[in-house]
Amino acid sequence: MLDWLFASGLERRLLGGRGLKGATPWLIGIMSFTMLIVAAAGLALANTASLVAQGTAARYSVQVPDGIAMPKVVAVVRASGATSVETVPASEMRRTLERWLGPAGASQDLPVPGLVSFDAPSRFDLKALQSRVATASPAAQVIAHRDSLGPILRSLRLLQWLALALVLLLGAAAGAAVVLATRGALDTHRFTIEVMHGVGATDLQVTRLFQRRIAVDALTGSLGGAVLAAVILVVIAAGAAFAGELTGGATLTLSDLLLLALLPFALTALATWVARTTVLAALRQSV
Repeated sequence: MLDWLFASGLERRLLGGRGLKGATPWLIGIMSFTMLIVAAAGLALANTASLVAQGTAARYSVQVPDGIAMPKVVAVVRASGATSVETVPASEMRRTLERWLGPAGASQDLPVPGLVSFDAPSRFDLKALQSRVATASPAAQVIAHRDSLGPILRSLRLLQWLALALVLLLGAAAGAAVVLATRGALDTHRFTIEVMHGVGATDLQVTRLFQRRIAVDALTGSLGGAVLAAVILVVIAAGAAFAGELTGGATLTLSDLLLLALLPFALTALATWVARTTVLAALRQSV
């Protein structure tokens, strides 16, 4: 089935030995490098979005404008069966505001509401909690963290799909580059093809020659680009220690790494199939 991959010395001399002097390995290498970087970014974004969604699925908070009612609100939340009930100190909230607003965020003239964070277990009655909280503080409001982070999660998912679209576009561009390279090779070796047909070679035998050459070029280029992309990703992962804090420890999983490792071979298979289809179509048209 894969006997076309192994050429005899005579077959290798028919099309000449270019090595890495041709443009095809370099073009495929650039495509492979870019695809791996984009795919890795998309998978990391997907893992981050999943981690954030899981972390906020059951997380809620109660915003209490009236700080005097804070003890009553905390007691109501704890009595409702909520877990991990925590009050956020006003000093911590002012530090957070100072990061966004500058020195004005730490001003005592800026009112800061009370905040109570808690986890809601399964089958938790939030409507009943809202009613009881309103009794303790009419202006208090129960807020779901997943609703607050909804725009961020939608943006992460949009970037994830954008990364997938870019990978597909790069694959299409690689296929177009292979078509051009194959047609150029056919024009260059047209006399060789006529001689082969003259001595009885079939279209399939001629196709295997060009298919083999493109497969070797594509495999060489895609693996070279993949190795360079792997080095870049390792350097980025090692140098960005703060990324773990920003993403909550989200990294590429083993399945993600396996998928990335398969991309160069998928690109090689695509280039080989495109080359085979292009050569067969050209030979049939020339008959």
